[in-house]
Amino acid sequence: MAAPGCVFHRTLTRTRTGPNKVQTASSFPPAVCRQFVFVVDLQRYSRDQGSSVYFPQAVLNGEDLYDVTLTDGDCRLRVTLDPGLNRLVERDVLRSGATLRNAAFTPSMTAQLPACTREVGERDSYRLVSVEVKGRTADDDEDGVRRSDVDWDSLPWFGSSEAAGSLVPLRANRIVFLPLWNNVDYSGETWRETPPTEEEDEEEEEEEEVQCPAVTVSELRDGFLSGRRGVARGAVQHQLIVRITNKSHLMYYGRSDRNCECPYKAVLEVCDRTGSVCVVLWNSVCVSWYRCVKPGDIISLRRYRVKQHYQAERDDIEISVNSRNPAARVSVLPESSVAPEHLPPAAAYSFCSINSHTFVLHRKNVLTKIEIQTVSASKELLDRPHGVLCDVIGLLMFSGRPERIRSKDGRGAELLEYRWLRLEDGSSDQPIMVKLFATSQPETHRKLHPLSVVVCTRLKLIKAADRTNGCFYLTNTTYTQVYCTGLGHHSEMSYRTLRPVRHFLQWLRSQDDAQVLSRALIGGFFIYPHPPVSLETFMKDRRGEPGFLQGAEFQREVERLCYRERRTFCIQATVTMVTYCRRGEEDRCLLWMDRASSVPPPSLSSPSPSSSLLPLSSTPRSPRPPLSSPSSSSFSPTSPSSAVSQLTPRLLHRRGGKCKRKQLLQAETPNKRRPWVTLQPEHNNTVILFEASMEFLENTNADEGDDNDDDDDDDDEDASSFVTAPLLPAFPPVAMETLRMHYDHDRREEQASAVAMGGRATAAGRFDSESYYTLRLRALSGGVLLDATFLPQFSSSSPSPPLLSHSNTWTSILSHGAFSSHTPPPSPGDLIGMAGQLTNQRLVCILEACHLGGATTEVVLSRAFLLTD
Repeated sequence: MAAPGCVFHRTLTRTRTGPNKVQTASSFPPAVCRQFVFVVDLQRYSRDQGSSVYFPQAVLNGEDLYDVTLTDGDCRLRVTLDPGLNRLVERDVLRSGATLRNAAFTPSMTAQLPACTREVGERDSYRLVSVEVKGRTADDDEDGVRRSDVDWDSLPWFGSSEAAGSLVPLRANRIVFLPLWNNVDYSGETWRETPPTEEEDEEEEEEEEVQCPAVTVSELRDGFLSGRRGVARGAVQHQLIVRITNKSHLMYYGRSDRNCECPYKAVLEVCDRTGSVCVVLWNSVCVSWYRCVKPGDIISLRRYRVKQHYQAERDDIEISVNSRNPAARVSVLPESSVAPEHLPPAAAYSFCSINSHTFVLHRKNVLTKIEIQTVSASKELLDRPHGVLCDVIGLLMFSGRPERIRSKDGRGAELLEYRWLRLEDGSSDQPIMVKLFATSQPETHRKLHPLSVVVCTRLKLIKAADRTNGCFYLTNTTYTQVYCTGLGHHSEMSYRTLRPVRHFLQWLRSQDDAQVLSRALIGGFFIYPHPPVSLETFMKDRRGEPGFLQGAEFQREVERLCYRERRTFCIQATVTMVTYCRRGEEDRCLLWMDRASSVPPPSLSSPSPSSSLLPLSSTPRSPRPPLSSPSSSSFSPTSPSSAVSQLTPRLLHRRGGKCKRKQLLQAETPNKRRPWVTLQPEHNNTVILFEASMEFLENTNADEGDDNDDDDDDDDEDASSFVTAPLLPAFPPVAMETLRMHYDHDRREEQASAVAMGGRATAAGRFDSESYYTLRLRALSGGVLLDATFLPQFSSSSPSPPLLSHSNTWTSILSHGAFSSHTPPPSPGDLIGMAGQLTNQRLVCILEACHLGGATTEVVLSRAFLLTD
């Protein structure tokens, strides 16, 4: 029952209909809520065949629908977002924690709510058809929404009694939700973490303490291939006892033209003493069992079907485990409960690539040696061929921010989430770089903090065919699994007793916390492998990719980016301005401007949509009204069922706008207004790493260790060098998400939340470098101006093969993307003084664009090659 002061009660009462009345979108005009409301939760799911009924006049673009939980501080309301508003979620404008105003609701056809205890006809169902998203403010309570002291889960629901079970999608016949940002992880409390209680049949005899399988893998294979009744047709009742050797990530196959409540499957590679086979978990069996099993577990199967292996040899089989026709029975067995003569072989791990572990399996009636090549030494990876599968263990030294790229499945509709990891194992100076995509282990990925001991299994080695500089990295396969300290993984896995792992732990314990902490980084812009240093090689590597874009085309493509989507673009341009700044001190910078080719910059206080100045990177200061301005955003779907309105963004003010002249000075060293705090280490300098290694011996989480921050050495600059200008040109400040942070062990959770998907970057530690360059580029085609961040110092310190020596001129720095590693870098003052070398030079610019949420888009110049006639 809604509270007496409930805003939803006052707003939506007039739209409610009786139990026998038909609700349509045109029956009532939208009810507009003028008060502020707060977004508690967003839930994503895919459409099914019946979803279009709920949006009769809307244009359904894409596969996704969103249910939004709102509150006014007195009660909660679940509504469905009109598909025309999906872009607000895809750009991370409408998000959990956002404040809304002028939200317009229309009654919708009554949704099926199996978790609700009321009769179908008495349920209230609404659709959010237009809304203004208020900008983020420092004061959470200034909107009138009581946020800080309210337990949202305890608030009553508007229009319905208390839910009797888990929430389900409002506008599709699904029982699970998808994660907001990928289709691989699971989402929600429906996914069980403990095995379901097995219901024993009344007629079944009590199971013996020591169990023996009633059938083996080889017998199932022989029976199916020979067409034996009871195996080739119908369900197999005989007990099969096997050990899980590999576990795939979840595979979602939901489609808008099919109805399936839980369209998931997962594959387990299992074996017994006679052979190996794939077990496929289907639909709700995934929900009940996927989180409950792991590689190394022994499982018992009954009531399953044997089928021909999908996309495999005609003489191979797979075991199908489903929740109906028949309802399979699955259980996890302790090793002590299985007769020793029937105990499946142990999971194979070997962290030596030369003496790789070999074991014998009986597969397809042939004794086959299965060799798993797994390595712990990074130097051994240099000798491995491209595409080899391997396992690695290492100390995590860099944990990149999660980003997304389009899948290359032909449609390119799905966005794949990934992050870069840098591991060290002490075997060489060459780090192990891992491009880690989602593995259906969201809790583990959230714990991938620097200084964690990480084990990644079933990775694939990627080597460039034409690279001779030793550049390589590892990436996922279907069966990749990740284990890290902090969750008790290592104490449960059998690899912890292997000799190579013990050798790694000995090296780990010899390391000093302070020295390791000084090199540990998290988040920020990162590119690997680095692009080639010649235009010819770069174009050869991009064969099959889109070519050069015109300025207007680049602008359109950037505006289409979804949240944290990363893309690489190529344009031809000239440089009209170069600035050097430190974060937070953009009013004190070094500047070079090509006055002959530059146009007077428009005033920041009066943005004009017709201006050719397009500062696209990392700032809401855009001449075009952004999707989310600093004050608010208004958005309405383009479908005929909703009214279209646009809220004029608040005029932006310029810092220090009253000054007629500004003195552009280089930054102070250090920043005296916001001094850095240097933490002194304790006497014990190996606490963090020692605790990480102890998890291999016992099931304890790593304790918080001592922390040590080292001050960065700033460039020595001539304090007398400066440039004066009548008016500071408008250029975008760098986003905090672009800068890498030094890892702070005491603030590790805060730092991890800041760089995570949906997180908001905060100054949760000391940045690796706060200085950056901004290049204003004029596209040769169309004359569009855009600003790109240039970070030569980032590339110079990135984990990669040694950079080639060059002369540290502007053209050489741009083509290498970094300063020369063989000579001291030029000071910012000298580099700005040399910027005249770029006058009227035509460049091929390689731009890395990543949407950071709202109106913030990061554009980083990674390479620029000089065009010659």
